[in-house]
Amino acid sequence: QVQLVESGGGLVQPGGSLRLSCVASGFSFDAHNIGWFRRAPGKQREGVSCISSSDRSTQYAASVKGRLTVSRDNAKNTAYLEMDNLNPEDPAVYYCAADRAFYCSENYDYEELYRFWGLGTQVTVSS
Repeated sequence: QVQLVESGGGLVQPGGSLRLSCVASGFSFDAHNIGWFRRAPGKQREGVSCISSSDRSTQYAASVKGRLTVSRDNAKNTAYLEMDNLNPEDPAVYYCAADRAFYCSENYDYEELYRFWGLGTQVTVSS
């Protein structure tokens, strides 16, 4: 059974940090790019980052560049999204997704590319 399970979300103060995890099972994790997306209330889901299957290429949305860092540990079938300096524009449900590919292109945020999706983890930023 294919699964992607996100965790690590929660409530954080502005300027704070969170580390999200995405644990995969039921498919060849090391043959898939992992994309991170988010959906804020009242907005469409948007792509925020991608890391290639080989860990050699990454992409970031302009709104998060410099504050978010994506990584992965293929031995643990896990991807991570380190989020620093969180601000009031960041609250959303964050999702990870898997795309059977080896390179994160500029089109990484096309949802149609991704075969498998997690259910998401909520991130809230509030003082």
